[in-house]
Amino acid sequence: MADLYTVSKSPFEKNSLEDAIRFSSEGASILLIEDGVYGAMAGTAVSDLVANAAGRKFYALRADLKARGIAEDRLIDGVELVDYAGFVDLVVNHDKVQAWL
Repeated sequence: MADLYTVSKSPFEKNSLEDAIRFSSEGASILLIEDGVYGAMAGTAVSDLVANAAGRKFYALRADLKARGIAEDRLIDGVELVDYAGFVDLVVNHDKVQAWL
C-alpha cells in the first residue's frame, strides 16, 4: 500500500499542495479537503501542477466542494470525488496518512 496525503489549505494561500506533491512518491494518493479542494479546480494557476503529477491519484471531498460552491464540472480531469465514507476507505486502505497544513 502507498501513503495518503491530505491537503486542507488553499493552494492560493499556502504551498501545502505543492509540498504534498513534491514529497509524495509514485503511487501515493492525495485527498483535497476543506479549502484544499480549490486545488482540484481546472483552469487555475495550480491546475497544471495537479494534472502533471504523474503517478499520484487525486481525490476531493464532495461535501467541501459543495460547501464552497464549486461545481463538479469545474474539476481537473482525473480527480475523483469521495464522500465521508470514501474518506474513511482511503484512510483504511493506505499505509499511513500524512496531513499537510
